[in-house]
Amino acid sequence: MYLPSDPNILLSVINTKLRDEYSSLDDLCDSLDIEKDRLTDDLKSAGYKYNEALNQFV
Repeated sequence: MYLPSDPNILLSVINTKLRDEYSSLDDLCDSLDIEKDRLTDDLKSAGYKYNEALNQFV
């Protein structure tokens, strides 16, 4: 899957998929063949962190 380079658009895309299609970040990454560490690092550099209880980046 192509990931947007803009962190705000990336956040929106990932959180929408987590809300609508996947029960966890691991499920999303496995299903879409996304490198979890890269995704979390990209969003962390923009100030976002994954919240497992909410199943979203905040």
